[in-house]
Amino acid sequence: MHYQIKEIQTGEFDLSLGTMRIVNMSRILQVEKSMRLHGQLQPVVARVHEGGFQLIDGFKRLYACENLLIESLQCRLLAVDEDQAKILLLSYNWSNRSLEPYEEGLVLQDLLQTHDMAQKELSRLTGKSTSWVSRRLSLIGRLDEEICSDIRMGILTSSHARALMRLPRGNQLAVARVICSFNLTSRQSDRFVDAYLEAEDEQSQQLLLDNPEKVLYRPVVNDLQEQVYDPRLSGYGNQLATAMHEIITGMQELLKLLESPRVKSLHYSEQALVFPAGEIIHDGALRVKQTIEHLQTQTNKI
Repeated sequence: MHYQIKEIQTGEFDLSLGTMRIVNMSRILQVEKSMRLHGQLQPVVARVHEGGFQLIDGFKRLYACENLLIESLQCRLLAVDEDQAKILLLSYNWSNRSLEPYEEGLVLQDLLQTHDMAQKELSRLTGKSTSWVSRRLSLIGRLDEEICSDIRMGILTSSHARALMRLPRGNQLAVARVICSFNLTSRQSDRFVDAYLEAEDEQSQQLLLDNPEKVLYRPVVNDLQEQVYDPRLSGYGNQLATAMHEIITGMQELLKLLESPRVKSLHYSEQALVFPAGEIIHDGALRVKQTIEHLQTQTNKI
């Protein structure tokens, strides 16, 4: 594919394809930390469009540059039309899995509607199965529009969407409020939706919405220990205990991977992409330690 490399001012980029991307601040901050340390490791990708440069890949790098007050980005300019650009938006992000399934669904839906493509044509162009295409389109078509808006804003994730799409549209918003209020993981969301669907009548469903703690913190056996709902704790107390338990599980898995001999096989470019997250983990661990120590000090004074 023919292309040229050019230095482009950040304000010159056309961000119209960004409507099919989710705003994920944690990922933007990771990219920002990486760029602060290492600069721009890879060029963004764009196409010449209506006298401007329509950005195809590199939205997080662009947002990070704006935060860092960097005025220009190295860009790979491609000679492609709009439907090719949207297919490239998908393919450029498959290797590092930076697109959520919902974002993939947004791109496919746009191609389906704007470019009058059938699902079989989308399957051929993306190299994915028709069932893969159908599942992504279902994430869009079976969700309430307000839920879709929350996903695009990063309030809900694609994993939450997969749980919510099992519900009738009229019930999705109420369950989504529980997911947001209790900051549920995808596993907890699936568990809550299961309980909601199993409820015998509307009154039972409302009882779940009013008091979700017993569903969220009922006994669950995992590799560490049995995590149970403790009636001595409030809903917040159970939520806090569960969050700590999940961090311990994740920490053990992370240490296992970091201490593996395979870590030495990471290429420098991989390290530059992966390890900036370690700074966030390090800073977070220090804040958790300081906060807990402060709370313990305050408790001892009582």
